[in-house]
Amino acid sequence: MITIEWKDEYSVGVPAIDHEHRELIDLINWLNEIAHRGVNYDKVRSALGEIYTQISAHFALEEKIMRDARYEHFGSHKDDHEKLLDELRDIMDRVDRDGRYDEDRLSRELEQWFSVHFQTHDARLHKRLG
Repeated sequence: MITIEWKDEYSVGVPAIDHEHRELIDLINWLNEIAHRGVNYDKVRSALGEIYTQISAHFALEEKIMRDARYEHFGSHKDDHEKLLDELRDIMDRVDRDGRYDEDRLSRELEQWFSVHFQTHDARLHKRLG
């Protein structure tokens, strides 16, 4: 089971965004934990829906802050947000279609995206807003 750990370099210096990042990490780790315990497919599907909802709301806040700051990398940052939402929809579709989930694959995909996004796009945003 992969657990995402909060690191100080993930901070963008905006308390609301940092708080939501921590909550998203907690949600991902919770999903990984229930998937690892072999909890039924309906609970995993419900957790994925909650994660999707929370991430969508978080991205809306982050994108508003970037627009208000006239952030020069807004387009590529938003594109990365859209990429994750597409990947989450693909994961949700795969779980629905197959009626099961691959715990290791799910953990790897989510951990990989968040780590890369935090260390690239969000780190750059932090430098701009900081």
